[in-house]
Amino acid sequence: MMTAIAVDDEPPALEIIGNYCQSTDDVDLVKVFTGTAKALEYLEHSPPDLIFLDINMPAMSGLAFFKRIPLSAMVIFTTSYSEYAVESYNLNAIDYLLKPYTLARFQQAVAKAANAYQVRRRIEAEQPFLMLKADYALVRVLLADILFIEGLDNYLKVHIRNQDPLVIRMTLKVLQDKLPERAFVRVHRSYIVSISKVEAVRGRMVYIAGEEIPLGSSYEKQFFAVFQAYRP
Repeated sequence: MMTAIAVDDEPPALEIIGNYCQSTDDVDLVKVFTGTAKALEYLEHSPPDLIFLDINMPAMSGLAFFKRIPLSAMVIFTTSYSEYAVESYNLNAIDYLLKPYTLARFQQAVAKAANAYQVRRRIEAEQPFLMLKADYALVRVLLADILFIEGLDNYLKVHIRNQDPLVIRMTLKVLQDKLPERAFVRVHRSYIVSISKVEAVRGRMVYIAGEEIPLGSSYEKQFFAVFQAYRP
């Protein structure tokens, strides 16, 4: 079952989404928001699989909000304005629900999201990857290609084999929760490394692809426990 949140400045619209979600087995609506600020704060630590997102909101439009969503949460836009349809599809939204929409139309949109979710799960099982949002585009990154991840306040720089780093808006904690814990280890408050890419450890420095990454004292014990147990 997909986890979902809904963002809409009109409480009756959120109530409808909540009622409709109870009528489908594909989605679990875990949180609703009438404001974009608290919704963005929530996404920083608990990104869902699916977001029901109103477009015309006072503080920030749904289209602007979409561009700040971390990772690869799917979006179903909900709005009373049909003129946004083309732009929503250009942003690769799953669907576009024009208010007032019926339960059947809602279920159709959720079914599309569920199908995309299952396809992604199958692909991940064959060759694990993350979908990361960079420059307003979704980029598929194989876990096997990640060298290390560098934290820069609320942004991350993902260093990838044989290509330029990706800069994404997210915290290290959120991304760390998405990574297999025996393959990626926090070595510093600002760094996560791929254990399989570590070339050497000298003093308090970890070496990967010619880069020196500091090893923090509070992370040293856990790092060496995983590093010494690693077998390719």
